Amino acid sequence: MKDYKLFIDGKWKTSTSGETIDIINPSTEELVARVQNGTSKEAIEALEAAEKAQKDWKKLPARSRADLLYKLANEIKANSDYLAELLVKEQGKLLKVAKMEVAVTASFIEYACEGARRIEGDIIPSDNPNEQIWIQKIPRGVVVAITAWNFPLALAGRKLGPALVAGNTLVIKPTSETPLATLELGNLANKVGIPAGVINILTGPGKAMGNALVESPITKMVTMTGSTPVGQQIARNAAKNLTHVQLELGGKAPFIVFEDADIDAAVDSALHSRFDNCGQVCTCNERMYVHEDVYDVFMEKFIAKTKALKVGDPMLDETDMGPKVNKNELEHMEHLVKVSVEEGATIATGGKRPEGTEFEKGYWFEPTVLTNVTQNMTIVHEESFGPILPVLKFNSFDEVMGYANDCEYGLAAMVFTNNMNTIMKCNEELEYGEIYVNRGHGEQHQGFHNGYKLSGSGGEDGKYGFEQYLEKKTFYIKHKA
Repeated sequence: MKDYKLFIDGKWKTSTSGETIDIINPSTEELVARVQNGTSKEAIEALEAAEKAQKDWKKLPARSRADLLYKLANEIKANSDYLAELLVKEQGKLLKVAKMEVAVTASFIEYACEGARRIEGDIIPSDNPNEQIWIQKIPRGVVVAITAWNFPLALAGRKLGPALVAGNTLVIKPTSETPLATLELGNLANKVGIPAGVINILTGPGKAMGNALVESPITKMVTMTGSTPVGQQIARNAAKNLTHVQLELGGKAPFIVFEDADIDAAVDSALHSRFDNCGQVCTCNERMYVHEDVYDVFMEKFIAKTKALKVGDPMLDETDMGPKVNKNELEHMEHLVKVSVEEGATIATGGKRPEGTEFEKGYWFEPTVLTNVTQNMTIVHEESFGPILPVLKFNSFDEVMGYANDCEYGLAAMVFTNNMNTIMKCNEELEYGEIYVNRGHGEQHQGFHNGYKLSGSGGEDGKYGFEQYLEKKTFYIKHKA
């Protein structure tokens, strides 16, 4: 059992609160570690350290910043086994998924480093004689990164890479549920020689520490991944200083199976897109619409494969699904199933905590499929963020587009069809920032992870995400002929 401190200005410090937060293993309910319950005082201290460090960091050539971050990525990969096991202990994800997360964290940083030579401005002709307009892209300053508990290390890497390559400095605040792997980045940053203050990592409550980070005039950008209510509060708090905000929030992705779909491919994709990471993925298959002509054959195969999923120890290779992250999340699953049945849904499989002595401790829930679901039910509109899937029939393109867009979220959607006309019509009509055709969820670094409606604003990844971390400065250059 390890006690972690706050990482500020290259040093490990104890919070003035004198309090700690227990980190609990979701599989066993055992104490894994303790972290500091930081305060607004430490938040300001970290911001000031980042502000001071940024003056020199931004003067380094972008390639030099990238060289240091390549070293950080290599250290992350070198410590893959340790970091992956830490992710399993704090979050409950499968070891094989945790190893993938560590690799993705490093590749997020590596991808950002590749953009070091592509920070490009513009030279534009002026309407005036003997004049040019220069538009330069410059770092914003101090960036605050607030990350979610489902993929804590990958989300840190996703934000850290472009922020630092662009010349900003960073204060990272992981959630109190899963901060451990992120805190380890502090040691790795020191090991590779990243200057003190460039990366700071804090733990503590959102209402005290989080608000202080967001509301400070030192903060020039907030990038946050998490729930929509928290994102809305961050936007309100950041508005006091008109701080730039980038938000990736909730999702309720529709998974649409048309009558001409490859049924086996759709079944496999629907399965992993719902139950990966115990359903704790923002782009997960949250509600499934299957055309009535293929509904029976699809559901027969899908239910059989769902029942075959093995729930259990996330450290074992044969396990398909681990626990929920905490007790509150587990109880929310039970509540959603109860409400769904009360509203008329049928439990086709699952619907409860699994039985057996191995499940007496931990936050386990069975892979659950609900049928006889109607569009007006709670489960169709409320984000479950867990292993519960409502399934509905549809009989026409217009009907399913109405169902799919009947949602306050707009992050991701999945479509299975072999008809190009249907694909193009979906492209025109689906109100989602990320659409997967004939495959399950899972974005790539060079794409753009962008939500509509209450799923966020700003977007991440690729060249468009990188530009979020840059400000523009315009020069009007008058010269003699």
